[in-house]
Amino acid sequence: MGGVDVPHVSSVSEAMEIGSAREQRQHTLFADLVLKAAKLGPVLYAAVWPCEQHALQGVVDAAAQGILAPVLVGDGAAMAACARENGLDISGLKVVEASTPSAAVEQAIALVHAGEAHGLIKGSLHTDTLMHGVCSPQNGLQTARRMSHIFLIAAPAYDGLLFVTDAAINIVPDLETKRDIVQNAIDLHLGLGLGTPRVAILSAVETVNPRIQGTLDAACLCKMAERGQITGGILDGPLGMDNAVDGEAARIKGIVSPVAGRAQILVTPDLEAGNMLAKNLIFMAGADSAGIVMGAKVPVLLTSRADSVQARLASAAVGALYARTLRAQPVYTCA
Repeated sequence: MGGVDVPHVSSVSEAMEIGSAREQRQHTLFADLVLKAAKLGPVLYAAVWPCEQHALQGVVDAAAQGILAPVLVGDGAAMAACARENGLDISGLKVVEASTPSAAVEQAIALVHAGEAHGLIKGSLHTDTLMHGVCSPQNGLQTARRMSHIFLIAAPAYDGLLFVTDAAINIVPDLETKRDIVQNAIDLHLGLGLGTPRVAILSAVETVNPRIQGTLDAACLCKMAERGQITGGILDGPLGMDNAVDGEAARIKGIVSPVAGRAQILVTPDLEAGNMLAKNLIFMAGADSAGIVMGAKVPVLLTSRADSVQARLASAAVGALYARTLRAQPVYTCA
């Protein structure tokens, strides 16, 4: 009689051990960053409008771990009430009063200019409100580099961290913007001490097709890297998602490349593709994630209500580590 083969107990046990090892490796990737950041000591960050539990809990946890020295910018009474209701101790944290989320953004940016904050972390306000203030030319946080968002992904079935960009800011980036997106991701990889990254410029196919703009952009970006217009990374593209991360898929398709099958940075053709890729990895593949906005004078951390405690701590660690790098060796030329 036909049916599904039932594995032996030893096979089930082996599968569980493999799954456990993958999960452990996944958590270790972020735990290492958290430990590294904690050993270096806290970095001043302005927490913008942390007036709800998820946002306030994140900065309190980061402070407790010795990663951030947060300045709470927002409605003092609301933050105090939130802390009481959720059993959070904010008595040792500096508070800067602001009556509205927009005012909190302005106050936080002023702290950056005064040298009292070396980064910004989103609280319980809309991302658009925060980024409108950060991107405003009048607020002085812009540089010659286009800002972009990077997801750091720890996926159970993949060795090492994956960077996915851009999934949150640039909707349909042109070639010049993509150059900055790639350079921002390379700079972060290097700044975190992760070494020279292998960068895959993703598309639906791995050959140049004049009817698919992403493949043309990929070819141009690789040539720009050859000419020194992009530095610090090893680029290849266009590459499909399969042959970017799976060596066997690359072999079957006859792709010989130092990047194929071993990519560390995945550059998507547009925001929709990047957002769907990152969220598929997080919500369907069980990946852990952290996120950061690069390209401003200071790092900007965009946390979400859906983020786990691990994700919040990882984002804080990434922000703290890169803020140190940026202060020691300014990467961006001011506009």
